[in-house]
Amino acid sequence: MSSQRVIVVMGVAGTGKTTVGRLLAAALALPYAEGDAFHPAANVAKMSAGIPLDDADRRPWLDAVGEWIGARAGRGGGGGVVAASALKRSYRDRLRAAAPGAVFVHLTGARALVQRRMAARTGHFMPASLLDSQFAALEPLQEDELGFVVDVSGSPEDITERALAALCRLPTAEN
Repeated sequence: MSSQRVIVVMGVAGTGKTTVGRLLAAALALPYAEGDAFHPAANVAKMSAGIPLDDADRRPWLDAVGEWIGARAGRGGGGGVVAASALKRSYRDRLRAAAPGAVFVHLTGARALVQRRMAARTGHFMPASLLDSQFAALEPLQEDELGFVVDVSGSPEDITERALAALCRLPTAEN
């Protein structure tokens, strides 16, 4: 597996994108970025108020994430891992425009499990009440998208091991 690879850990809120993203980045010795940090203040305020983001809200966020991954893509970029929901195909297409070889690691699990995890977490601006809107917006990876699905049952370490194994099976072409 190329150390130059850009990896986007995606999925609905509560699937463990941040935790798994950090573990993947550490295992691969790549820089990590938290996608939530790229949201404009207006987006955070909207989500904090329990209002789902629309496509227009997400554009500046996707562009900021895209700028980060684009700077790390390909020869000399060194690669990187970012946690970003990337729920819709159009969002992933926008990110791929910045980093054409980006790999999407789609964390997924039973809604009840994700709901329990969201309810248990503290200190995050995204309320559990927005989970339904996340599932409604989710468009799973398509066959022509570089990436794979990882079930989120088990410990973060188990999930990360499954993701690493799947990454190793991907073609090694540079981004």
